[in-house]
Amino acid sequence: MSPSQHQPTAAEARAEAEARRDEVRAERQAAFERAYGDRAPGGWVMAASWTTTVIFAVASIVAAVAPNSIDAAYLLTSLGLFALGCVVFLAVLVLAAARSRTAEMGIGGLFFLAGSAPRSVQWNLLGSLAVQVVVSVVAAAVGFTRIGDRELNVLAFGILVPMLGLGWCGLWSVRWGLFPDRVAPR
Repeated sequence: MSPSQHQPTAAEARAEAEARRDEVRAERQAAFERAYGDRAPGGWVMAASWTTTVIFAVASIVAAVAPNSIDAAYLLTSLGLFALGCVVFLAVLVLAAARSRTAEMGIGGLFFLAGSAPRSVQWNLLGSLAVQVVVSVVAAAVGFTRIGDRELNVLAFGILVPMLGLGWCGLWSVRWGLFPDRVAPR
C-alpha cells in the first residue's frame, strides 16, 4: 500500500467524524440565530405544554394521594388532555402534509425536534413530554399497587396524556421548525 492510500486509524476516523459533527452543529446554530435571533418563536406553545403538564401532574398527585375521592375527576382530566392531544396531533399532521411539499421533513425533526429546533425549545418541549411520561407511568404503577380483584385502575388512563406533549412538539416544529428545502418540490 502506498503512502497516498493511507488507511485512517480508528482515532483519526473518530476525530474526523467529531469535527464534521461540530461543523454541522455550528451551521445549524447559525441558521437558528439567523432565523430567530435571540428568542425562538412559539412561546405560547411551550407555555401551553408546561401548563397542561402541570395540570396533569397535580391531578395525578392528588389522585394518588386521595384515591377514590377524585377518580372521576382524574379520569375526565386524563381523557380530556388525551382528546386535546388528538386534536393537536391531527392539526400537526394536516399542517405537516402541506409543509412537506416544500420542505424535507422527517419524524425525528417533526415530533422530536431533532435538528429542527434550537436547544431551548427542545429542552422545554421534550422536557415537558418527559415529565408527562414519567408522571403517567408512576401514577399507573401506584394505581396497580392498590388494585384489587375486578377494580378499575383509573390512574392507568394517565398513560394517554403524553399524546398531548408529543402534539405540542409537533405543533412547534411544523409552524417554526427549520427543515431543508425539497430538492424537487411537488
